[in-house]
Amino acid sequence: MEMQYWRLLLVAGSKGPPLLRYGLPLGIAAMLPLSAAAATEGGQDAIVVTGKRDNPYRADAAAATKTNTPLEDTPQTVSVVTAERIADGALRSVADVLRYVPGVTVGQGEGNTDQIAIRGQVTTASFFLDGVRDDVEYFRPLYNLARVEVIKGPNALLFGRGSGGGVINRVTVRPELGLTQGAAQAGVSSFGGADAGLGLNLPLGRTTAARVDAFYERLQNHRAYFGGDRWAVNPQLLVEIAPNWRAGLAYEHVQDVRVADRGVPSIEVPNAPNRPLPGDRRTFFGLPGFNSARLAADITTARLDGELAPGVTWSTIARYAEYDKSYANVYPDAPATSPTGTVALAAYANRTHRRNLIVQSNIVAKRRLLGAEHTLLVGAEYGSQASTGREVEGTVTPGSVSVLTPAPSMVALDEVAFDLRTQVDFFSLYVQDQVSLASWLDVIAGVRWDRFAFKGDDLITTPIRPFARTDSNFSPRFGVVFKPTDKVRLYGSYARSFQPRSGDQFVEGLIADERNLEPESYQNYEVGVKWQPTPALIATVAAFRLDRTNATTPAPDNPLVLLNIGATRTEGVEAEVTGRLLPTLDVSAGYTWLDARLRGNDAVRLAQTPRARASVWARWQATPRFGLGAGLVHQSSQWAAIRTEPTTTLLPAYTRLDVALLYRVSARTQVQLNVENLANTRYYSDAYDNNNISTGAPINARLTVRTGF
Repeated sequence: MEMQYWRLLLVAGSKGPPLLRYGLPLGIAAMLPLSAAAATEGGQDAIVVTGKRDNPYRADAAAATKTNTPLEDTPQTVSVVTAERIADGALRSVADVLRYVPGVTVGQGEGNTDQIAIRGQVTTASFFLDGVRDDVEYFRPLYNLARVEVIKGPNALLFGRGSGGGVINRVTVRPELGLTQGAAQAGVSSFGGADAGLGLNLPLGRTTAARVDAFYERLQNHRAYFGGDRWAVNPQLLVEIAPNWRAGLAYEHVQDVRVADRGVPSIEVPNAPNRPLPGDRRTFFGLPGFNSARLAADITTARLDGELAPGVTWSTIARYAEYDKSYANVYPDAPATSPTGTVALAAYANRTHRRNLIVQSNIVAKRRLLGAEHTLLVGAEYGSQASTGREVEGTVTPGSVSVLTPAPSMVALDEVAFDLRTQVDFFSLYVQDQVSLASWLDVIAGVRWDRFAFKGDDLITTPIRPFARTDSNFSPRFGVVFKPTDKVRLYGSYARSFQPRSGDQFVEGLIADERNLEPESYQNYEVGVKWQPTPALIATVAAFRLDRTNATTPAPDNPLVLLNIGATRTEGVEAEVTGRLLPTLDVSAGYTWLDARLRGNDAVRLAQTPRARASVWARWQATPRFGLGAGLVHQSSQWAAIRTEPTTTLLPAYTRLDVALLYRVSARTQVQLNVENLANTRYYSDAYDNNNISTGAPINARLTVRTGF
């Protein structure tokens, strides 16, 4: 399990008010008393580490507007998963986090990457790190995070292309001046996995601080032959170069080596949709020693933040990153003939390398003009992304195996599916104004202009075939917030986004019949109400319609082939309650209803969009030392791929129960036991296509010990 990070409440004697800081590994705050205290001893200031803050599951999301606007005043649906919530649930991956977030469904990602569907829009690229694009395919760790922000609906104005259904933004912890603190954790799982982590914050003088976060995990789960190792380290430096001006430099290395697993096939059912293969949920349909996924990522980030004038701030962040990734799979290539019959196998191997250089700069000015309060955002972004991608398909021997004891013996890689080098250059300008016209009325409006230039070479052809396309797009955003009371907000919004024909990952190129097609377009209409009865609790209910035009989707029988399906429409309702419900009870609950279909043909349903999803997690602090946690996730049936024919695979509905026991051994040490799938429900957690379906894990446990120093 990745080591996560808490915010700690630090009281520094008489030098000022309590400061909420990004702090040490997740769980430190949970094991401490709930009351805060300050102490001085012998005339010296004493820093006292207190327990969980008053709203451990409630946090604002600065990325939603880039202007630090409170969530209740943001005219769109935003879910924030705090480090405290991640720790309480022992969540180990982005997929674990998002299973509890309304409006988001988790996909399999071929067993080598985070894949999600937000409001019916499947993506592997709508991921951001501290507001900067992080679109390479890999499993993102959580060890150095303060929170995860899930921002729903098209978000091109602030995040650029591709954010049709929404974006996932991971927010990292940063060094803190004047603090010397550290923490460590170790854990084991009933599957045989293990982890260890360390976090340390050190002052290097009055104006400089350093921080290092690191973790290691031995990967194991319920699947036969699965295993692997991953680790990461993230040193950072923060310097206060002048009053109200700070510079930061961070480097992160992520190493991940694991068995790639594309799950089990479906089986044919007469006069009904295909269903996932029943039987042993451990059965592995790959080839041990061949199925693998490897990633090495090196990410360097520099940032400068400061105040240009009273009420005017400037922030610039630059990131250079290199990603080297390879993966290989033997996988089920067709439905099984029966629950005891045979299944055909296929194989491929892929190698990808990418270099990203992205620079983003924002100026925020707060002024009163013409009798109204304005918060003006002006920003620019430049990016250069150079990629190479090569995929080779193979022949498996034998080509069909028994579903009871699948045992392929060898793979011959013999046909190049694609071999491309691509270059993407983009430049964006955007402006947004948030205007408080009255104490009861806010308006937000803005527009972004993007120039997206994509070129490349198809290295398979002789001579080499070049291809290129350049698109320029305007992406507007408009919202209104009514404030009938101090605790209630009513809002409406409209936003638009686009996705160039190069797709999420740039490695499929532009085939001849797509060169002249316009980018895909997304338009979102949303109305909602937000209620904040206390500062620690917020509830949101929203209804939306998301229209997508020029839509493409992977073909159900060959995901490398994109089908142009025309226009889609997703309509839905989301509800969420997050925060402190009672003095000793923290909750995070959500519900989603989705209707996602092809416009003009209601029989065609979109992939990975269950009609209903509901989740609730609650933590009760029974005594100052002992806490209890429980979570319930329900998901209705969903189509594994876009339903274009009666035999499309249908994943059945499921309900899963998770629990946690947390015990504070001492003021700085906590022991935590998390049990997943307590009722041992048999279910299928996600899919990549009709014949690659993940089996849900049986009952399992994880024991974690955390200590601060």
